[in-house]
Amino acid sequence: MSRRAVLSLAVTAAVLAGCGGSDDVLLLYSPHGRDLLSLVEETYEAAHPGLDVRWLDMGSQEVYDRVRSETANPQADVWFGGPSTIFARGAAEDLLAAYRPPWAEHLPAGYSDAQDRYHAVYRTAPVILFNSDAVPADQAPDDWDDLLDPRWDDEILIRDPVASGTMRTFFGLILYRSLEETGDTRAGFDWLRRLDARTKEYVLNPVLMVEKLVRREGLVTVWELTDALWQRRWNQPLDYRFPASGTPIIVDSVGLVAGSPHPEAAREFIDWIGSPEALELAAEKAFRLPARNDLPESELPEWARTVLHQIVPAEVDYELLERYGQEWMSTWDRSVRGRGE
Repeated sequence: MSRRAVLSLAVTAAVLAGCGGSDDVLLLYSPHGRDLLSLVEETYEAAHPGLDVRWLDMGSQEVYDRVRSETANPQADVWFGGPSTIFARGAAEDLLAAYRPPWAEHLPAGYSDAQDRYHAVYRTAPVILFNSDAVPADQAPDDWDDLLDPRWDDEILIRDPVASGTMRTFFGLILYRSLEETGDTRAGFDWLRRLDARTKEYVLNPVLMVEKLVRREGLVTVWELTDALWQRRWNQPLDYRFPASGTPIIVDSVGLVAGSPHPEAAREFIDWIGSPEALELAAEKAFRLPARNDLPESELPEWARTVLHQIVPAEVDYELLERYGQEWMSTWDRSVRGRGE
């Protein structure tokens, strides 16, 4: 077992051991990263003296896998973050309990589960991220098809899509477009095979992927808008593009874990995380774009107003992605990964 895997297991064991049987602990499983999770922890604990908010940060698919593996003895209270397509799978397997927070009425149509098992909190999208020191702005890819240009041969890094909800959504867009244009997914898998041919590495986690991009071990990737904005704040030599043909909007959700050890505290947290106060905090401090449609644009930070005017939402059938996403990823893993031409 790798040192990283051993460390991860040790951290998990420590967090879970500290949660056992206590009524003053709230445990979140989340792909949102240390920056947002630390902000949420500190802010929420300050307003709830005596409550210990704890979290485990992992990929979206890994959250689903962990919640699913713990159904006999649930450990987490709140599943916080990830594409709605993954939440839909969890809901279909009874991994989530029904709860409707008061802010749900302010969400656009399609941003909530019909049975109230999950609701959207944020919106984000895949973008084309590149090393701006090595790639001049006027030479950066402007659209998804530009990634297939031979000049990017062995220069593309991709977050391992088996564990990443962002990459599953992007791959789903490619396969959905293939279905719409040709009636089947063959052309889409051919496109992904050509992308595979340009891909230098499928990186296990986003932190390592960004580090490799900064070190020029690769020059281009497809990654999530929020992380791209963080990298610019940290003055990393990275820039991004919204693809001209459109990018799928990832509806980032939250849900109450079925069998939560602390359901009352979990419901109170869900009430807060979608409140104007919490959404404005996340937008200002952590580059999260609110999902609610009742917050005035003028009250959002400048970056959010800019994104709202620049982004081109792609037409995608998210129910189709939900229905076939797992099958498509299994096919990709079996017949495309490492077999590009």
